[in-house]
Amino acid sequence: MQANQLPMQRGWAWLREGLQLWLRNPALLTFTAFGYLLALLVVSIFPFIGQLIASLIMPALSVGVLNACRAVDAGRKTGPDVLFSGFRTNLQALISIGGLYLIGTLLVLMLVSLVDDGTLMELMRGGELDEQAAGSASLSFALLVALVLSTPLMMAYWFAPMLAGWWKVSAPKAMFFSFYACLRNWRPFLAYAIGLMLFGAVVPGIIVGVLGLVSPTLATLASVPLPLVVVPVVFASFYINARDVFGLPDAAANAILHPPTDTGNGG
Repeated sequence: MQANQLPMQRGWAWLREGLQLWLRNPALLTFTAFGYLLALLVVSIFPFIGQLIASLIMPALSVGVLNACRAVDAGRKTGPDVLFSGFRTNLQALISIGGLYLIGTLLVLMLVSLVDDGTLMELMRGGELDEQAAGSASLSFALLVALVLSTPLMMAYWFAPMLAGWWKVSAPKAMFFSFYACLRNWRPFLAYAIGLMLFGAVVPGIIVGVLGLVSPTLATLASVPLPLVVVPVVFASFYINARDVFGLPDAAANAILHPPTDTGNGG
């Protein structure tokens, strides 16, 4: 397991290759991407413990989406149950990663609350934001502080589920190598972030806006299918950059995607 150092132009290619991967099996990758989001949403609805459980299982679900992308990339057939394949490998480390990420997020929000008197944390809990607070300089500064503090945490999490699920490393080691890999590849990740902004927000906004000038109905109709393409392509691009930076584990790890079945006679 070694983190490759990639040139900046590879960051631009991740989304393009993610789109190409999605086109090879749009049904499966769309299902797993939205299944991941729906599973976290449903679990988080439960009061008191929902958000905690969602945070703990998020890495395992992430591995399931990556396993789907890996199967499509290798030309292997797999079913929708691949979404839950991450629960079959190194689950303890994956849950630990989710717990560490949750603790880190809470620490970031606590530190930001010292700047904005808890406004951002209240928003995260579903509170309402009045017009005066929305335009205040203090909220903008709080968001900037949150971005600065959360970036190292995101770097530590980015590859961690994949490293724990595919290479069977511990949670601390996975998060350390993830942070190191992101730091080593900050140039392609900068290009990738710009590409995500353009592909995920600017271009869809322009398309819907132009259609809105022609017909509001067309704009409404276009706004429905766009996420069905954008979201799974972005998830597929996560797999592409993971494959670029760390490669893929050896063939022995294929048991993640194809667990052995008992073909004996039981006697």
